[in-house]
Amino acid sequence: MDESTLLVSLVFALVAAMAGAFLAARLGQSVTIGYILAGIVIGPFTPGYDGDVAAVQSLADIGIVFLMFSIGVQLSFQELLRVGRVAILGGNLQVILTLALGYLVGLAIGMGTLEALFLGAVVSNSSSTVLTKVLGDRGELGSLHGRIALSWSSIQDLGTVVLVVVLSALATGAVNPWADLLWSTALAVLFVAVLVPLGSVALPWLFERVASLRNRELFIIAVATVALGTAYASTFFGLSIALGAFIAGVAVGESELSLQILGDVMPLRDVFAGLFFVSVGMLFDPSFVAQNLSLVLVVVALIVVVKGSMSALITGLFGYTRRTAILTGVALAQSAEFSFLLARVGVDLGVVSPPVFSLMLGGVVSSMLISPFLHQLASPFVRWLDQSWPSARREEEVQASRQETEGLRGHAVICGYGRVGRVVAGALRQRGFPMIVIDEDQEAVYRLRAMGIPALRGNAANATLLDSAGLDRAQVLVVALPDALATRQIADHVRRANPNLDIVVRTHSWSERESLRQLGVGEAVVGELELALEMTRHTLRRFGASTLEAQAVVQGLRYRVESTDSDDIEEMAA
Repeated sequence: MDESTLLVSLVFALVAAMAGAFLAARLGQSVTIGYILAGIVIGPFTPGYDGDVAAVQSLADIGIVFLMFSIGVQLSFQELLRVGRVAILGGNLQVILTLALGYLVGLAIGMGTLEALFLGAVVSNSSSTVLTKVLGDRGELGSLHGRIALSWSSIQDLGTVVLVVVLSALATGAVNPWADLLWSTALAVLFVAVLVPLGSVALPWLFERVASLRNRELFIIAVATVALGTAYASTFFGLSIALGAFIAGVAVGESELSLQILGDVMPLRDVFAGLFFVSVGMLFDPSFVAQNLSLVLVVVALIVVVKGSMSALITGLFGYTRRTAILTGVALAQSAEFSFLLARVGVDLGVVSPPVFSLMLGGVVSSMLISPFLHQLASPFVRWLDQSWPSARREEEVQASRQETEGLRGHAVICGYGRVGRVVAGALRQRGFPMIVIDEDQEAVYRLRAMGIPALRGNAANATLLDSAGLDRAQVLVVALPDALATRQIADHVRRANPNLDIVVRTHSWSERESLRQLGVGEAVVGELELALEMTRHTLRRFGASTLEAQAVVQGLRYRVESTDSDDIEEMAA
């Protein structure tokens, strides 16, 4: 390939990617959509400049390597085990069922066998990137349905690696594809059996030696060499570079330097992954989508309606409340980066035609655009559903809880037993103060009851469940939920049910704190403010300020910020 062609392609791809990402960010969308739009603009199916698809795809392969390597480093087996069976068993079940249904739909609309298999694989995956953005914007990353959905997505990521191996073997066109599949699986197992034990020892040792030199440039080069080198080594086993990079990431993921490795590889990943998504957009034919809009809607329905409903149903079958099940299903009702990867693999193997690729891409991008709006509608819908048709299980638990809490007087009602709620409950238990906890996590409720702490299972925003916690006899209500809407609903109901009850809540903004105070909340703790004040106190102590002086400064800052409802702490300190 001519060097000038490669340079020109790189420059135009990066300029288009920057413009697309800027536009997407200004519109509040994922930058991935901006990259794809950029690829469409410089692609061969739209007028104007036509980028060199082969050149951009060559650079995009580096993006696949860094993307898969970083996913492997971030994979947390502890988080998967903490959520438990619903993510591991439920996630795998959902992938299998969605894959099968997508395959049948693909055959029904005229696709070939392999194309239908790739369609099923594409719609079976959900995006952790979209999940993190949407849940983060709503303050629900720490919620039960948020943790389940993110762990579920990690299981899907692992499934993607398996699907790449299986589909690549089936796409060889051999007389006996199952023999090829068995051979590819054996090679993959051999590669993993060699790399993981060796890499988990040798790679951390290598990075420790490089880190000891305290040279960041050398460390970055070492990380890039390991990621790209392992991806290249996987080709000798007949495997994809994506699988090799992912296994390398898993091997170093448990290292003490994993966070530094991840931090250094992220800039490289972001640049080249952007090129990967640009290359995906260059293969997209907008005219095909316009002419076959009904087929695109079928793919969107598979991703949003079918996969979302299936995820919600499976979550409910594992014993979670209706609210958690529905919100988990809504969170998983989308697709993105790994779906693009699977579609690209199909194109590269020559088994997915350009029109089918455009069909897949149109459905995936549409699901990304729909996802934020689904989340906005989900919470009001679940609240209406609970009020209109309370579940039989909820009624039984409310009756049991009333008997359990009849003897409580002057107790605390803690809504939410996450990271914040656990600290509050632990302090109260240590002092022997009475309390009752409301949480949606079944295992957390069972653990609390085993410790002798009254606990109710369900959504704390449910008025019936709240009333059963003995609000008229309580001393204080602690709302430790990350869900701002649920917090408002709880405060509004409790203030009407017991005007004299002291309420303390957590919040993330000064505007939200003001709204909560208007509802009668006694104390609204802004997490970012307390974090800033505690860091200020520590910094002042390091400069030699006495404990009393540092505490006085912190208290003064808190008073000024709270009295002016401003988040500009620097201005308040001036």
